[in-house]
Amino acid sequence: MTKEAELDFEGAMERLEEIVRELEHGDVPLEKAIDLFQQGMKLSQLCGSKLEQVERKIEMITLEDGELRKKPFGARLEGDADEPL
Repeated sequence: MTKEAELDFEGAMERLEEIVRELEHGDVPLEKAIDLFQQGMKLSQLCGSKLEQVERKIEMITLEDGELRKKPFGARLEGDADEPL
């Protein structure tokens, strides 16, 4: 398997789905199941980390008082954290 850190989000998700299918099949020896579970946990953390990085980059555009404003993803819809476009 390619090292987890070298995988992009889509590659990590594909591998994670393969692991889940293999574990759900049910006839995996215990040692292999433990190894697959550990790989899956690492991939899950990698995907979560990549999603957090993307989330920080996303800006929401809202219409407020007839003016378009941009705000960081997850910012409150009201408040001073926005700036006019």
